[in-house]
Amino acid sequence: MRHTAHLGTGMGWRPEIAEAVERMPGLDWVEVVAENVCPGHLPDSLRRLRERGVTVVPHGVGLGIGGAERPDPARLAALAERAEALGSPLVTEHIAFVRAGGELTASPRLEAGHLLPVPRTKDSLDVLCEHVRIAQDALPVPLALENIAALVAWPGEEMTEGQFLYDLADRTGVRLLIDVANLHTNHVNRGEDPCAALDELPVEAIAYVHVAGGFERDGVWHDSHAHPVTQPVLDVLAELASRVSPPGVLLERDENFPAPEELEQELRAIRRTLATGEARRLLPARTRTAAPARTRTATPARTPAVRERAAELVAVGRPSGAPLHMEPAAPEVTEDDSEREGEAEGENDDRSRTARQRLALAQAALLSALVAGTPAPEGFDRQRLTVQSRALTAKRADVIAKVAPELPVILGDTYRRAFFSYAGKRPMTGGYRRDALDFAEYLLLAGESESPGARRELSDWWLARSGPAPVSAHPVARFVRRARYTLTGR
Repeated sequence: MRHTAHLGTGMGWRPEIAEAVERMPGLDWVEVVAENVCPGHLPDSLRRLRERGVTVVPHGVGLGIGGAERPDPARLAALAERAEALGSPLVTEHIAFVRAGGELTASPRLEAGHLLPVPRTKDSLDVLCEHVRIAQDALPVPLALENIAALVAWPGEEMTEGQFLYDLADRTGVRLLIDVANLHTNHVNRGEDPCAALDELPVEAIAYVHVAGGFERDGVWHDSHAHPVTQPVLDVLAELASRVSPPGVLLERDENFPAPEELEQELRAIRRTLATGEARRLLPARTRTAAPARTRTATPARTPAVRERAAELVAVGRPSGAPLHMEPAAPEVTEDDSEREGEAEGENDDRSRTARQRLALAQAALLSALVAGTPAPEGFDRQRLTVQSRALTAKRADVIAKVAPELPVILGDTYRRAFFSYAGKRPMTGGYRRDALDFAEYLLLAGESESPGARRELSDWWLARSGPAPVSAHPVARFVRRARYTLTGR
């Protein structure tokens, strides 16, 4: 049986709204992007919230637990360190891949800079379950994984989203972070029924729920986290609350932050929606509208609810003084049995390697099409891949503007045009800070900054940040210095 901490109603903590979050009435907890906090130097706002007894949950975005490679031990150690520094009851991440290529495919490693969906196949599920077990062993607190929004669908999927999440939770015991905005996004973009997903979910595994805003354009829903929460998203929340009382619900907002009053109004709307869903759940069974029965791929006897009921039946019928669970005597193991077990283990290892290899190749092909301009893999909607590719580039430009805010200032109105030109030729391979340096280097070598003043500022910026080695030893640095001398005589 899962024991999940009761969290209540929360807000995503961001530096831009730190003071507003601190003053919000009735706020039970906050969530912080794990990669954006340093355990040894917590922001004063988070420290004050913790001192008041407000729970803080780290929410990772860079682990890529749904990728083909096993989770990076350093990233897991960083998540564990943040959980301990914040005194968190759990850690959360996403069912997604964020990088591909490398040794498994003998191809260049590529970074998406975004959460991309995993295929809902048996191969993908097997690999993901292994990764979850690795992560659970490395973390000091329980792990919860979030369903993500997607613009594209994998061809040849073998499970629905609800079935995939059900089997994942059933096989690993991992908790689920259900994002109702992402269920709505997948409804618009992929035609998936959010009610069907909720019917198939193991609701007892839910750790908490995300609610966020977005907008629709040309038939595509953009999960922006920069717009107010819409009624259709609240409707999905009400559907979930009519099935189970979630331990926690959190409002996410990452951009275009409104006045604190508007955020508080959205939190009140979330609380009203939860109350509406709870009222429906508590109606007498005969007055409640029955949801259509759904078929799950998981074996019913493996579900937690059935296991608990079986334990009750055993308890009622067991002999006086007998233990609750009576294990049968272990059969005698022969040499032939040991050989057969060894052969079975070898076959399982072979299947695991084959599944990982297939997944690695598929993810590398998709990511390469999105960020490196290679042909679309067979079976994908090419138009949707184009939309996703543009969205990835736009997000990449936005993040670079935050990581290196000097660059938009130096380049002015030409920043986005220049970045899109760069991104079309140079996929990201080493994270956003490396990407910002590569972007500046690209502009300097290509001579695409328009004025001598901008080129001088850009060269000064790049030279100051180009790494721990002496800049005089860097070939690009020598080029930049020669170019600057030509332009300025210094």
